[in-house]
Amino acid sequence: MTNWRAERLGQLPPYLFVEIDRKKKEAIAAGKDVINLGIGDPDSPTPEFIVERMDKEIQVSANHRYPHGAGHPDFLDASVAFFDRRFGVKLNRASEIAAVIGSKEGIGHLPLAVVNPGETVLIPDPGYPVYTSATIFAGAIPHLMALRADNAWLPDLDAIPSDVAANAKLMFLNYPNNPTGAVADLAFFEKAVAFARKHDILIAHDAAYSEVYFEVTPPSILQVDGAADYAVEFHSLSKTFNMTGWRIGFAAGNATAIAALKAVKDNLDSGPFDAIQLAATEAISNYDHVSVRAMIDLYLERREIVTAALNECAITVEKPAASFYVWSKCPIGYTSMDFVSKVLDEVGVVMIPGNGFGNCGEGYFRIALTVNADRMREAMERVKTVSW
Repeated sequence: MTNWRAERLGQLPPYLFVEIDRKKKEAIAAGKDVINLGIGDPDSPTPEFIVERMDKEIQVSANHRYPHGAGHPDFLDASVAFFDRRFGVKLNRASEIAAVIGSKEGIGHLPLAVVNPGETVLIPDPGYPVYTSATIFAGAIPHLMALRADNAWLPDLDAIPSDVAANAKLMFLNYPNNPTGAVADLAFFEKAVAFARKHDILIAHDAAYSEVYFEVTPPSILQVDGAADYAVEFHSLSKTFNMTGWRIGFAAGNATAIAALKAVKDNLDSGPFDAIQLAATEAISNYDHVSVRAMIDLYLERREIVTAALNECAITVEKPAASFYVWSKCPIGYTSMDFVSKVLDEVGVVMIPGNGFGNCGEGYFRIALTVNADRMREAMERVKTVSW
């Protein structure tokens, strides 16, 4: 019988979350009260002012037709205005911005648009798994850049071998970072742009968490002089506005890369639903709305609950400056999978093993701050009872 499975799927790294998911389902089936701190999906609803705009736009029959594939003019205008207000960066709406069906879709399609088979893509490790899968689907070669605590979770660009850099066409960066919560400053972005200029590499900066921050305000790589010659930046409304299910975001930056991404999308999708784009226009035009900032306060409260409890357990952890994740070392003597499995088995709390994000994540685990404070306190009280 024919095997209806492409060989490229066999090149994907093993999905290490499968075992945790199996254990979670077994615990739930056994009647245990499981607290899931694994999923990075906001628990609060989309702010009402956005839902009200969606309610209005979904009633408009013109919005039921094929959408504006490259982006509804109103959404693109709002995204350009956001960049100007938030980062002081002026974009050309006609050539330097495009709507995407969530930043995951844009990131997934970008290597098809800008990388040829056999060329190299530089990927952070640990990092969002889509960077690697998109690279493999494009027939390109992933080269992992180690992110380590002693370098503030930034890649050491000087450590990239010269032959690898010479064959590289694309480099993924992600700040604020998933899973570590690290923030890159403009000095690092300046170095990254200089590296890209030297080796003629396009940088794809995943800025999905740019508005989920605490003590440090994250910059855009496009604030660097000349960055638009070598970089595109992906923004998502998912995390900022609790809109993960709406699937809406945008890519901004280098005009040639944006045009190439649009060409791929023109052939593979029709763009986001216009009613969603218009509701997203309301959202991004009010990115500093009181309800949006209130959500950040909730994440801050949860961050304090988690980091205080882990420190009580003699697990040393740094408070993340941004994102809604806490990234921590496992207790001495435990692998990532051993530790999160023990916690799930003994007290019914789900966490994500760090090696699920790459080999350099081994020995770490990730907690998502996406349950309410009371459940977070309960989860941490349970974790305190685990012996190691």
